[in-house]
Parts: sequence; C-alpha cells; structure tokens
Amino acid sequence: MKIAIVGASGAVGQEFLNVLETSPMEIEELRLFGSARSAGKVYTFRGKPTEAVRELTHDPAQFEGIDFAFVSAGGDVSKEYASVITERGALMIDNSSAFRMDSDVPLVVPEVNGEDAFNAPRGIIANPNCTTIQMVVALNALHTHWPVKRVHVATYQAASGAGATGMEELATQTAQIVNGEEPTVKKFVTQLAYNLIPHIDMFTDNGYTREEMKMHNETKKIMHAPSLEVSATCVRVPVMRAHSEAIWAELEGEPTLEEVRKAFEEAPGVVLVDRAEALGYPMPLEVAGADPVYVGRVRRDLANPAGVSFWTVSDQIRKGAALNAVQIALYIMAHRKTES
Repeated sequence: MKIAIVGASGAVGQEFLNVLETSPMEIEELRLFGSARSAGKVYTFRGKPTEAVRELTHDPAQFEGIDFAFVSAGGDVSKEYASVITERGALMIDNSSAFRMDSDVPLVVPEVNGEDAFNAPRGIIANPNCTTIQMVVALNALHTHWPVKRVHVATYQAASGAGATGMEELATQTAQIVNGEEPTVKKFVTQLAYNLIPHIDMFTDNGYTREEMKMHNETKKIMHAPSLEVSATCVRVPVMRAHSEAIWAELEGEPTLEEVRKAFEEAPGVVLVDRAEALGYPMPLEVAGADPVYVGRVRRDLANPAGVSFWTVSDQIRKGAALNAVQIALYIMAHRKTES
C-alpha cells in the first residue's frame, strides 16, 4: 500500500502514525502532508525516519499512486482539497465532519456497517464523530439481537477531544492552580481544570450543541435506523484522554441481563468489564491508549422495563479517530481479497 496522511503533525495525525506502526498493513510508501508551518518535519516510523512533511498544495500529482489518504486537518481543509486528493484515484478517509451527512459519502464504523465502505462514488469515506463511534460499537452489540428504539446518552469527554492544545491547556491550568496562579483560558470557553463544561461545539436553534446533534444524526445513518432516536448531553471533563459515556437504550424485547452481557462479550471491538464491586468497571485512566470500546455497569433501566443502562469508555484519538480510519482501510483490503 501507498499511504498518505494529511494533517500529519496534529494529535490525530500523530496517532495515525502510531496505529499504522503496529498495523498489519504492508506500507510501501508513506507521504506526510501538513501546513507550511509543519512542512519539513521528520518523524520515526517502523524504525526509520519518514520523508519530510510536505506542504499541502492544490497539485493532484502529490497524491499520484496513493491508495488511501487519511485526512485529519479540519473540515475546511477537507472540503478545499478533497478533489485534489481523490483525482488520481486515492480513497480519502476523512476524519472531519465535512462530508459525514452527505448522501453519497458513506459514514463507516467497520464493526457496524463496514460494507458501506464499498459505496463511495466520490472516493470519500467519512470517519464518524468520536463519541458516535464509541456509542454505535456498543449499541450494535445489542441492536443485532434486539433492535434499539431509543437512546439517551450523557458523555464525559476528555480534553484530548479538543486536540493537542486542549490537553496542553488542561495540564497548564492544573499546574497553575496548584501553584496558586490564575488559570489561563484560551482553548475552552471557561476553566476546565477542577470543573465540568456542559458545552461542546456551537449551540443550535433547538438548544442542543452541534456535538450532540452529530450523535443524533450520525447514529441513524451508521446503523441504517432512521427511526432510532438519540438524545445526547455532551460534557467536557478534566480528563486528559479517553471519553466516557453513560447510555440508556430502549430495546425491542426484554432480554435478561445475562443475555445482554453475553451480547457484549461476543461483539467485535467490545470488551466487557462488568463486576459489581470497586474498580469492576472501565475508567479513562486505564483505557487511554487502548483499542477497544470497554463496557461496564450493565443493569436494567429502572424507569423502563425495555431499557438497559450501561457505561462505555474508549480512547477517542484511537478508536474515535485514527484507529477507526485505519480499520476501514483494512476492512476494504480484506474484503477485496475475499471477493477476488
């Protein structure tokens, strides 16, 4: 494979390198792209220096021969350069929100709807929002047995969801508070250290934020379930890395808790950690850097006999971004081989 990473110097771009480092993908050539500020940087990949980061331009020849282009440089960059990236045949796997709800761009989580990746007429596949990816992997474990009708979710999103600058600001604020200094606020709307912020992305006319509406709209598309309703409250928390979610799902049917736990245990991409005792549940401190979606605190919803409550934790830079994109490419490669 010949691979390109656009936005190579960002938090997700660096995670692409980390994920590809240990992936089974055989990489003949790796081209890295970034802004003028990032151009010239060199990283280490599989024990050798990479080629220097190239400044992204509007010349399609930059992507000549590329099989997969992993793009994480923001929605504006994705929109501006999509035709440049795909013109010479590269398949663009985009991590921004630019194309997610376009009808001719598949929105893919391989464990849920991997086959959709083969219907990409524009040469673009969208990587879903990190909170959505985490949730649908867990929901699909249930949905394949007892269709999910309705979901309520509260997210607990780490500073890393706002990129490297978000993590830096949390670390800086924490140190400043410990030292008796006034915390510096730049990236977030207010102080994050020692605080919770129930506000991620811009507010929309219905009172929900765009982050919350992404979970509502993207879940329907990924799970091919237009009647599935999702109501989300998204909260930024003073955790460095890995998002958590408290989920209440209403199902068709009333499975036993044993059946629900078995469904989670058998689901691809899910690890069940569910013991009714101290530390018998997943936590972001332990999940950071790991690949799966971890599920715990599984119990009956006392307010709804057809409902199940559970807790999920996942590293949103890995499964919520870079890892999911690489898994899309691996899914395509594996199933192309199967078909041939």
